[in-house]
Amino acid sequence: MRHRSLLILTTVITTGALTLTACGSRDDKSGSDDSKKGTTVVIGVDAPLTGSLSALGQGIKNSVDLAVQTANKNNEVPGVTFKIEALDDQAVPATGKANATKLVGMKDVLGVVGPLNSGVAQSMQGDFDKANLTQVSPANTNPSLSQGDKWGSGDKKRGFKTYFRTSTTDVVQGKFAANYLYNDAKKKKVFVVNDKQTYGAGLAAIFSEEFKRLGGTVVGTDSVTVKETDFSSTANKIKSSGADSVYFGGQYPEGGLLSDQIKKAGAKIPTMGGDGIYDPQFIKASGEANDGDLATSVGFPVEKLPTAKKFIADYKAAGYKDPYAAYGGYSYDAAWSIIQAVKAVVADNGGKLPDDARAKVTTAMSKVSFDGVTGKVSFDEFGDTTNKQLTVYQVKNGAWVDVKSATFED
Repeated sequence: MRHRSLLILTTVITTGALTLTACGSRDDKSGSDDSKKGTTVVIGVDAPLTGSLSALGQGIKNSVDLAVQTANKNNEVPGVTFKIEALDDQAVPATGKANATKLVGMKDVLGVVGPLNSGVAQSMQGDFDKANLTQVSPANTNPSLSQGDKWGSGDKKRGFKTYFRTSTTDVVQGKFAANYLYNDAKKKKVFVVNDKQTYGAGLAAIFSEEFKRLGGTVVGTDSVTVKETDFSSTANKIKSSGADSVYFGGQYPEGGLLSDQIKKAGAKIPTMGGDGIYDPQFIKASGEANDGDLATSVGFPVEKLPTAKKFIADYKAAGYKDPYAAYGGYSYDAAWSIIQAVKAVVADNGGKLPDDARAKVTTAMSKVSFDGVTGKVSFDEFGDTTNKQLTVYQVKNGAWVDVKSATFED
C-alpha cells in the first residue's frame, strides 16, 4: 500500500495573478457583444440550468460568462472575440449527449466547460473526443473519467485525450473525508449510503475502503434513489446499526432529506458527504437542525483565497441573479484555460486560427499553466488538475463553515 499523508498547505498563493474587470450584467445573454471585429470563438457550457441542481449549474454558466467578458475586455487574444453557448443538461446523461452532439456541430465552438455530473460526462466524452473538441469540467470527480475503469487496480489509462478537469478526483476526496471522520472527528462506526449514481456510488466506495484501512468499521450499507423523498427505511436501518456517523455518496436534494430523516428516527449522529452535498440547499432540505453535519469540497474556500478577491468582486458587480456557488471559481478557471490554449494556438499560427483549431487547442491544453482564481491551474498526463487541495465544512448555526483545509497526497 502506498504511503498517504495529509499536508497542511502553507504556501500563500500569489496574488494578482489573474486580473479581472467588472462588467455589466449578462444574466440573460450568452457571452459578449459583437462590437469587436475579427474571429469569433465560442466556448460551450453544459450544466443543469434547470431542476434541483440548477443552483450549481447557473453558477457554472455565469462564471464562464465572466471569464469570457474579461477576456474580451482585456483583448486577451488579439483579433478574437469570445462568446458562450450555454446548454441545459438537467443532470440527465441522455440530454448531455444530445448537447454534446449540438456543440460538436457548431464549428465556432473550440472548447466546452462542463458538465457538473460525472454520469453526464460519461455520455459526452466519446463525442467530444471524436471531434477533437476540448472539454474541461469544473466539477466531475469520478476517477474513471480520466484514468479508465481499471484505475482502482493501478492500471490507469487515459481514454479521452480531449477530457480535462479543474476539480480534483474522488480518489483524493474520498480518502480525505475518511481521514477526517476517523482521525479528527473520532468516529469509528459509519453507515454508508449512496444514490446509485456514478458520482455517489464511486465516492462512497473510495471512502469506505479508506475508512476501513484506517481501522474504522462500516456497520452497514444501503442505497437510495434519486428524486425519492422517503428515506425512513434507510434511516431506521441506521438507527438500529449503532453507527456513530453516516457517510452519504450523492447530491444535496437527497442528502438533506436523508439527514433530516435520520435525526427524526432518533439517531442524533452527523451525516457526512462530498462536494455534492456542500450547498445551502442541503441545510434547507432538512426540517431538523443539522448542525454537526459535514461535507468535503474541492479546493480551499474561495472567499479566503487572495487570488479570488477580484473574481468575487467582479461577479458581484456583474449583477448575476444566482451565486457562483461551489464551482464558480473552478468554472472560471476552466474557461480561462481554454482561452489560454486558444491564445497559444493563435500566437503559433501568425495571429490567426488554423484550420485544425480544435485539435491544436486540445494539444495546447496539456501545456496550459497559470495562476487562476483557485490557485495554480495545470493538468497532469491524465488531464486531471494538479491542484489537490480540499476543505472540510461543518454545519454550524444553520450555515456551512470551513473547519479544515489541506492538501492530500496519495
